[in-house]
Amino acid sequence: MNIQLKTQTSPAARSLAGRVSLVTGSTSGIGLGIARALAEAGSAVVLNGLGHAAEIVRTRDRMAEDFGVKVTYSAADMTKPEAIAGMIDTALADHGRLDVLVNNAGIQHVAPLDRFPPEKWDAILSINLTSAFHTMRLALPAMRKNGFGRIINIASAHGLVGSPFKAAYVAAKHGIIGLTRVAALETAEQGITCNAICPGYVYTPLVEAQIDGQARAHGISREQVIHDVLLAQQPNRRFATVEELGAFTVFLASDAAASITGTALPVDGGWTAH
Repeated sequence: MNIQLKTQTSPAARSLAGRVSLVTGSTSGIGLGIARALAEAGSAVVLNGLGHAAEIVRTRDRMAEDFGVKVTYSAADMTKPEAIAGMIDTALADHGRLDVLVNNAGIQHVAPLDRFPPEKWDAILSINLTSAFHTMRLALPAMRKNGFGRIINIASAHGLVGSPFKAAYVAAKHGIIGLTRVAALETAEQGITCNAICPGYVYTPLVEAQIDGQARAHGISREQVIHDVLLAQQPNRRFATVEELGAFTVFLASDAAASITGTALPVDGGWTAH
């Protein structure tokens, strides 16, 4: 007797079919991993971020081909409110709706508080915090109109605890969590949720470069940099992956997470359990 097995796609695998997602800072690293996960779950995606134009086109086209969804790109500067407004307007014009907003764009600078350059403070607060205020305020009317919305802010373990020399980053990430809670309370009866994901160290090309730089600067091995420097605060002593963050974002964007809102959710290997 011949038995034919039919391969079927799990319903959960396309849990976001028909949705439209916008991910800021999504041309590389964490943001790109999240965007790919959303596309794999069936969502159309609007990418945003910096990079070489040809590489961005390849990234956009590859994502569309890999997952069979519409993928567009906005070069909006996250420091400019008018550019953010244009990005939201274009997303709505191109896709007809906006269901999932992931605020991931961010920059970093490390310096002692009394020597922290004011222009770096302003830039970090603008991109890491204020841009999320603008995307959220502009996306909410479309979400309210459809009676559905998922706002997912990529905060950090530094939104829950402090570290020396990261005044602006820590302040911005604490602010993102406060903004998340306000939005959750204001939209609780409207089919919209707002949550913050708080990663510890995540393995990305930028972190890889940091490992090599620290090893050279301190004259120690890569393994020592990873275990004793970068992951000193993470009890599990391993990097999170962009795939893990992508899967978590897809869950928060799904119908299954309808009752999760106003939360700051650590993905930090136990860092904030100290």
